[in-house]
Amino acid sequence: MTAFPQFRLRRLRRTDSLRALVRENHVEVTDLVYPMFIVEGSDIRQEITSMPGVFRYSPDALVPEIEELAELKIPAVLLFGIPEHKNEVGSSAYHPEGVVQQAIRVFKKAVPELLVITDVCLCEYTSHGHCGILADGQVDNDQTLPLLAETAISHAEAGADMVAPSDMMDGRVKVIRESLDARGFQPIPILAYSAKYASAFYGPFREAAESTPQSGDRRAYQMDPPNVREALREVALDIAEGADIIMVKPALAYLDVIRQVRNVFNYPIAAYNVSGEYAMIKAAAQKGWLDEPAVVLETLTAIKRAGADIILTYHAKDVARWLNRKQGDTHELSTFPKALSGGPEVFTGRG
Repeated sequence: MTAFPQFRLRRLRRTDSLRALVRENHVEVTDLVYPMFIVEGSDIRQEITSMPGVFRYSPDALVPEIEELAELKIPAVLLFGIPEHKNEVGSSAYHPEGVVQQAIRVFKKAVPELLVITDVCLCEYTSHGHCGILADGQVDNDQTLPLLAETAISHAEAGADMVAPSDMMDGRVKVIRESLDARGFQPIPILAYSAKYASAFYGPFREAAESTPQSGDRRAYQMDPPNVREALREVALDIAEGADIIMVKPALAYLDVIRQVRNVFNYPIAAYNVSGEYAMIKAAAQKGWLDEPAVVLETLTAIKRAGADIILTYHAKDVARWLNRKQGDTHELSTFPKALSGGPEVFTGRG
């Protein structure tokens, strides 16, 4: 390699236009999926205490939100349901008039082109808060599989565009794929939570979804955080069983896992920028300790740089506003507008 002073890397960092020309990774609105919480009832728009700016919505209150998402050009949502009644077998998850099934129909009527992805799990629907059927105090893997398949089918029948099993039961992708195909839903893709870790970053989500286990925890079925090779095995199995997209969750503490999955598998990769990651930035920004837009965009860029194609994030609406505004900026091509960030230059990707 030619040495200094003949070669100077700073030459390509000198202006916005030069930086944009050689930029390696770009966060765009089309990369984003916005997770949403749907609660039974009427006329409900309730902010989640630990997740400022994120709300629970009843199905009848969704239309203004859907229209805003369409205006922001966010391409997809991921729906989580919070039923009024829970029981040992989570039957509200697969009821034809369940809260998610109602919400799907509202979405598809209001903005048919918006991609509706549904979380397939039982934890929000069971009285014990676990992701499957309990037998002798333990989650029974094989008894749970048919109920997950029924949940996926009920979502597809309501009009879902994609289903996303998050339960971490062995074999669930295979059973869901076979069940969807048998019922005439071959076109419905599966986004598999393939490497879902038993993470401490899920705390705010459990408040939002009212899904904290009543006893024990989920470490017997979610992945152990120190493991990476096991994640590659999980991904390989889900692909073999019929997954169309694979996911790593959480994102920030598992960037190395995203990178290893990207290095090994030529499949679309999603990464979930989870509730605790969102809440930390929000809390620090409210204290004035962080420049929120700059930190959010740097964070999402790190996830993209690690190898993710799709980012599920509660920041999606804010990011879409920033990037869409950037799209109309004809003066600065590469950096987040300084007038908005009030901080150092960070890149946001091409608008």
